[in-house]
Amino acid sequence: MPVPVFEEYEPAADCPCPGCAHRRRESALRRAVREGGHPAAHGARRALVLFTAAGVVLGGGAPAAVGAPHPPGAPHPAGPAGPDADEPSGNPQGGTAGLHGRPLAGPAAGSLSATLPQVTRAEIMARAERWVAEKVPYSMAKYWTDGYRQDCSGYVSMAWKLPANEWTGSLHQYATKIAWADLQPGDMLLFHNPDNPTTGSHVTLFGGWTDDRRTHYLAYEQTKPHARKQPTPLAYWTNSDRYVGYRYLGLVEEGATADAPAAGADPAPAGATAAGAPSSTAYPGAGHFGPGAVGEHVARLGRLLAQRGGARFYETGPGPVWTEADRRATAAFQRAQGWRGTEANGLPGPHTWRLLTTGAGSDIPPLTGQSPPPYPGRAHFRPGQSNQHVETLGRRLVRLGYGRHYGTGPSRTWSEADRRNVQDFQRAQGWRGGAADGHPGPETWRRLFR
Repeated sequence: MPVPVFEEYEPAADCPCPGCAHRRRESALRRAVREGGHPAAHGARRALVLFTAAGVVLGGGAPAAVGAPHPPGAPHPAGPAGPDADEPSGNPQGGTAGLHGRPLAGPAAGSLSATLPQVTRAEIMARAERWVAEKVPYSMAKYWTDGYRQDCSGYVSMAWKLPANEWTGSLHQYATKIAWADLQPGDMLLFHNPDNPTTGSHVTLFGGWTDDRRTHYLAYEQTKPHARKQPTPLAYWTNSDRYVGYRYLGLVEEGATADAPAAGADPAPAGATAAGAPSSTAYPGAGHFGPGAVGEHVARLGRLLAQRGGARFYETGPGPVWTEADRRATAAFQRAQGWRGTEANGLPGPHTWRLLTTGAGSDIPPLTGQSPPPYPGRAHFRPGQSNQHVETLGRRLVRLGYGRHYGTGPSRTWSEADRRNVQDFQRAQGWRGGAADGHPGPETWRRLFR
């Protein structure tokens, strides 16, 4: 299975000789690793030390004098720093750098730096989504229009709204360690290899669980060729057991407004709270849906709508961040029940939620002229089979949010990933035993394409 390729960028020391600069970087890297410190080149700014006293602030010790590093991507005084100045090879893991790669000036001795920026989960995920939507290309040297470096640690620095570009060796100082079971959208999963930061070190943003067993999550990450989000095994494809969960110290939890009903919606039933639904059908509250909402309830709503005919509204499949696709799909389902006006405003109330979670009510009708493809027969979905029906099945599973077992996406050849994804869908229908064997029969096919 192919795995993502990622690198981190360390700006070269300011030197007119590429060969000497390369040797000094290697020497500095070896010393810093043995000492447990920052593997930056001589003169690079040391990582900020975070203190939390009477509020969350960055501690401002007196760092050593900082020299301005050679600006990444700019012409080197003695020519390009290698065969490709924009993507230098053999560079150590990237250190801290100002926005747009500007040099960082350390605070005066004994002073405190600025208060840590505060941000909500919804803001973190919205910022992460923006780079995914814009398909920001991966680069160790370039900085996007917002000033953040286009590698994995620059991506998290951007999403958390940090005042500078950090690296995998310093991001943890802005966060508190959490267990995997406590992960929520906007948290990060970090692997920093102190023995050799250039080997394997990586960081992703947690976007929400993609399955009830919590074996896979939606990972937001900056990797080649560009920023992306995709179902990913916990904690990552490689070095999985070495990733550590962290929560940003500047995180602001949004106020509990889950009991406030949406316009035109019925009051929430007893037992439904902002903390989550006590049962599979209990309404979690209106505060979990709408612009800015992020969480498991949004992801579940999208999957339920996709199963009921709303898959066409989602380009990349349902996710934990509320989008216009969620509103349009919800409104289409509400209109399918014969509701109009504020009853079909695209915000799920208790009645909408009850119909979706119990399988009651009318499905979203297909577009005029659309009809589900006829079931081709079981023989097409067996080991060794390769045909268009297998690919059609796989693409439908991905669109409904059941593609977590694919490493590279669906193909024409039937695989174990296809079988396991079909099995996840069958189990979501409440089927068990032989009814959920992962081989699509006529009823599985009908429900997939209804």
